[in-house]
Amino acid sequence: MINQPSHQIICDGLKELKKGKVRHVYELKEGLLVVASDRVSAFDAILPSAIPDKGKILTQVSEFWFNNTQHIVPNHLISCDWSEFPEEVQPFHTELKDRSMWAKKAKPFPVECVVRGYLMGSGWKEYQRSQTVSGVPLPANLKQGSKFDNPIFTPATKAEDGHDENISFEEMVALVGQSAADTLRTLSIELYQFGATHCDAKGIILADTKFEFGLCDNEIILIDEVMTPDSSRFWHHNDYQEGISPPSYDKQIIRDYLETTDWDKQPPAPPLPDDIITKASKRYNDLKKMVVQ
Repeated sequence: MINQPSHQIICDGLKELKKGKVRHVYELKEGLLVVASDRVSAFDAILPSAIPDKGKILTQVSEFWFNNTQHIVPNHLISCDWSEFPEEVQPFHTELKDRSMWAKKAKPFPVECVVRGYLMGSGWKEYQRSQTVSGVPLPANLKQGSKFDNPIFTPATKAEDGHDENISFEEMVALVGQSAADTLRTLSIELYQFGATHCDAKGIILADTKFEFGLCDNEIILIDEVMTPDSSRFWHHNDYQEGISPPSYDKQIIRDYLETTDWDKQPPAPPLPDDIITKASKRYNDLKKMVVQ
């Protein structure tokens, strides 16, 4: 069995504010410690198997985007350099180095800011029913994987457990107000276009992604993770073809494997065989190398 040292993150003595499917957030005297584990979820269940170094890859990819999108919007990242981290986290060096961000505190907006450049996933399912995505009317006769003339903004509610739910822009306005909704939409599309252009030059397609924003000192900032394999759909140029679902640089290989089992999609999830773990790890690593280098 492949070694899985970072499946669980335990930091005795630190105040844990939140434990998500992948990340732990700890409150520090100054700011937050955001730690990415190697856990992986599928069909809303956390698997007993982990993907080696997945948390480090997510952190490195996010750090790259945070550092390169500050001209668009400020963000919560203070540092990913462990030598600069506060004294109170230093005892956890071995467990947390390279998979942690020291970040500013912010009040998150209660929406996921999703931008789609291509018709896939839940958007494709909705389009087949109503020729819309999150209430946005789209042209007739689009296919799975069709590229939009311009990226579309399709917000969703944030769910701690279960699926996020697509909502209309008008519903987003009711949640956050007109001014904030307009700003978040503009920022999200600009971030997506910047990321898509960078990826295109690397031979990758950024099909869609989601952003999270928060308020820090009454200023909107980018938080959480940015254009990682866990928050985005990436394809290689050579794999893309309209009308199909191309292989993606994320955990799709894990979902595909689980579909071949007799698992009923209810917790607990079954363990993954070593070959699937190895293949998934390679996809994450390949994406990081193409984006960051």
